[in-house]
Amino acid sequence: MTSISLEDVFWDALKQAAQEDGISLASLVAQIDEARDTGLSSAIRVYLFKRVSRK
Repeated sequence: MTSISLEDVFWDALKQAAQEDGISLASLVAQIDEARDTGLSSAIRVYLFKRVSRK
């Protein structure tokens, strides 16, 4: 089991991203987890930053 430590603002953004994509939070975290090459918390922050940068 992997522990994720994120600030509330990142949890909120992650939940919103999952909702926008029509998938569960767990599924989104699993996708990020599969593609990462760093710690999971860092990978989530980078994913969210890139997602916002594309808009």
